[in-house]
Amino acid sequence: MAIGPVDGEFRAGDWDTYKMATREPFVELEPLANEIAIVDEVLATLVAAEMLPDADYDGERFAAHRAAVREAFEIPWTAISPRQERLIWVLNAITRPTHMVAAGVFCGFTFICNAGAAVGPGATFEAEDLVGVEIKPEEAERAERNVRLIDPTGVARVITEDAVEVVADYPAPIDLLYLDANGDRDRGKGIYLEILESAYDRLSPGALVLAHNSVNAAEKLAGYLQFVRDPEHMTASVNVILDSEGLEVSAR
Repeated sequence: MAIGPVDGEFRAGDWDTYKMATREPFVELEPLANEIAIVDEVLATLVAAEMLPDADYDGERFAAHRAAVREAFEIPWTAISPRQERLIWVLNAITRPTHMVAAGVFCGFTFICNAGAAVGPGATFEAEDLVGVEIKPEEAERAERNVRLIDPTGVARVITEDAVEVVADYPAPIDLLYLDANGDRDRGKGIYLEILESAYDRLSPGALVLAHNSVNAAEKLAGYLQFVRDPEHMTASVNVILDSEGLEVSAR
C-alpha cells in the first residue's frame, strides 16, 4: 500500500489517485481500515526516525473527535483529506503539546485537527494554550465560532493576527507549530519559512513542525524545505505524501 521511507520521504502507493472532494469534506474516500493502516505506517516511520516516542493513540477518542467536528463545524471547503485529518490529530495526541500554534487556519478545520487531541470529545491530554492564527478577520471569526462549539473552555482559540508576529512574541516555548498560511506580495506558501524563522528560537527541544502542501506547493516551499531538511536546523524531517497535498513533518 505504501512506498517508503526513502531518503526522508514516506509515499503512499496511491497518493496520486487518492482524491479529496474539497467541497464535500466528510465523504468517505476509502475503507476506514485502509486509512488507519496507512497512518500507522507513517507513525512507524516517524518512530524509526526518532521523531516520535511511540505510535500509540486512542482510536475511539479520534472517532469521537471526528464525529463532533462533522456534526458542528461549518466547512465551506478544505484540502485536508481524512488521512491528513487523522495523522495531524494523532501527532498531537502522541506528542501532547502544552503550547501549540497553528498559522493559517481558515475556517478552523486544520486548527481543530491539531487542537482536538487536547480539547472537546476527543481530548486525550490537557494543554495550556492552543492558538490558531488567521489574518483574514471574517475567516478568523468563523473559525472561532466553530472551535467554540467543540471547546467551551477557551484553551483552544483563534485570533486575527499576523503569524510572523505572533510566533516571534509568543510568551512560552512552542511545542508544536502547524503551517498552512498564505503570504501576500506573491509569497504564497513561501511565507512558511518566514514564520518558522520567527518561531525558531521559541521552539521547545523536540518540537514538531508540520507544513501542509509539501507536494503541491513544493516550488514555493523550496527555501522552507531546504531549511528543515538541513540537520543544522532540524534533527529530522520527513515528507509524508499521503495525497497530492503532502505534509512535511520536521523535529527540532
